[in-house]
Amino acid sequence: MKRLMIISCMAVLVACSQTTETVAEAPPVSLDSEKAKFSYAIGMDIGRNLQDIGSNIETDVLLAALKDSLEGKEPRLPVKEAATIIQAFVKKQAEDKAAEKKIAGEQNKAEGLKFLAENGKKAGVTTTASGLQYEVITKGGGAKPKATDSVKVHYRGTLLNGTEFDSSYKRGEPISFPLNGVIPGWTEGVQLMNVGSKFKFVIPSELAYGDRGAGPQIGPGNTLIFEVELLGIETE
Repeated sequence: MKRLMIISCMAVLVACSQTTETVAEAPPVSLDSEKAKFSYAIGMDIGRNLQDIGSNIETDVLLAALKDSLEGKEPRLPVKEAATIIQAFVKKQAEDKAAEKKIAGEQNKAEGLKFLAENGKKAGVTTTASGLQYEVITKGGGAKPKATDSVKVHYRGTLLNGTEFDSSYKRGEPISFPLNGVIPGWTEGVQLMNVGSKFKFVIPSELAYGDRGAGPQIGPGNTLIFEVELLGIETE
């Protein structure tokens, strides 16, 4: 296992120091033996780990580094220099991603503010002091929950462009959770509902996931839309 880790590290050290726009075509291989299958599996693992930086890899150099390492040859790149290259690459990559995220967040916030301004003018839409917007689809006759309650709901969440990122309806079962353990927009909004009600909420980013976003679909600064059906209160 230690040997395998060394091989993977050598691949990364050399790959991160090179650039290319093309990837050499892999030579034909036979996977008729267990040794061959094992070798290919290791290559698959290394390749998956390098996919995110694939455009920075010069394949011939990568393969040469692997060959040198496997044959016990002296590395052509000093270890300290390789470590410095890795650190510089990782730092730049992190800075680039942070800059991209900041720009995306600013764009998403601007789109959200525009949507909220227009939506707030519609008949039946109420905007609270926090900026949360809601519309009553169905008015229930049950009790209203407190922030300390747990509730059972059905819901559907979408982005402003209509992309659905979550739905308890699609999963085929409602969800229960403590009301003070979710995003602020939910904590505030669901307390406005009577059991049996169905509301539509438009939640500004600061009352949702803010600049951090959530998962692969909710980006930084996204304003979110939820249709929520309050099925019950589970008082603790």
